[in-house]
Amino acid sequence: MTNDNRLLGADFLRATACLGVLLHHLAFRMDMNAVPDAAEPVVRFLVYGSFGVTVFFVLSGFLLARPFWLALDAGKPMPSLRTFTLRRLARIVPGFWLALVVSLLLDLWLGGKVLDGERIIRFVAGLFLVSDWHWVTLFPVDNNGPLWSIGFEVTAYMLLPLGMAAVFALKARSWPARLAWLGVIGVALIVHVLVVQYAPIDEVERGWNHGLVGGAKAWMPRFNPIGFFAIFAVGSLAAGVQVLIQSRRGIGMDIIGGLAVLATALIMALNIGGLTEGFGWLGIPYAFPVMPLAVGIALATLPSSIYVGRLLDNGLVRFIARISFGIYVWHFVIMWLLEKLVRGSFRTSGPNGWATWLQTSTAVLVITAVVATLSFYLLEQPVVRWARKFERAGRREDEPAGAKAVS
Repeated sequence: MTNDNRLLGADFLRATACLGVLLHHLAFRMDMNAVPDAAEPVVRFLVYGSFGVTVFFVLSGFLLARPFWLALDAGKPMPSLRTFTLRRLARIVPGFWLALVVSLLLDLWLGGKVLDGERIIRFVAGLFLVSDWHWVTLFPVDNNGPLWSIGFEVTAYMLLPLGMAAVFALKARSWPARLAWLGVIGVALIVHVLVVQYAPIDEVERGWNHGLVGGAKAWMPRFNPIGFFAIFAVGSLAAGVQVLIQSRRGIGMDIIGGLAVLATALIMALNIGGLTEGFGWLGIPYAFPVMPLAVGIALATLPSSIYVGRLLDNGLVRFIARISFGIYVWHFVIMWLLEKLVRGSFRTSGPNGWATWLQTSTAVLVITAVVATLSFYLLEQPVVRWARKFERAGRREDEPAGAKAVS
């Protein structure tokens, strides 16, 4: 950890995750036949930036579970669920809602879509953060696909305190408590298997050739909130381990953390040629469990590293991490807008395809960075600071130390 209590490595993983997803969507639009031979391996690798989604879930589980582990090991009660809920709502909802509403309005205006019953149901499910429970609602709007994951995140936020309450009830500490958390992960995996087994989806208009709703049918039931909670819970376990080993600073942590980061890239590279969802063990996406475990090991060890953590969390990386949520929720609709407003955008076939892709991708990166920066400083950060007033108003005298790390 640094003097300002930053967990080394977390910013790097957050920044690379959001850029990975953005570059995945850019690379996916490139006609591989028009890619120069020297650049082809890089573009094929970028297609698997979709694995950044699992990095987000592991990182969220790590950061949000850490105050619970600190309280547990100190023999204190669970951190305030009021504070936990306020911080999660303040951090996620304003930016997400704005992106959701703007995306719908643009789709109706420029996309020529009609506000029919199905579109209203999908939008409302997204608005109330429950879009993850059915394939019809998985994608709240047509022109901003990445918003699908927000509902899964919120479900994980709700399940985390339930799992932690069970561990607290056992009155175990240190390593026995971490072993108990393995039981929580085990329960999540069993429920995931039951969902896949007993919640089948018909084959009618199933597949990405039938649009986003058809794509959602292709993803589900392997994409389900409980399976993604299992990914999230691996990050929570990593937080428990990090709390126990955080005082063991040394070059060994540099080696382990650095190798874990390299392993995440290797896992992505080994999936080249397969589905970008990377279905792993039990059908859980994004190379489960090896990818989440690699990310978890990096998060558990890099805060105790001497050099690697500081090298990775440089100033640029920290800035990208700061605006990462805005990058995630805005980049896709910006790509969609460019296609609508700029003739020839993403026409990547033919002799000029590579140059077109590079120019359009640069425009997407610049515009997304500007919009995400404005979103953070004008909306996300002010709302978080405003919400802190309500935390102070309702804070108990005995609130466990470390609860403030939830943010």
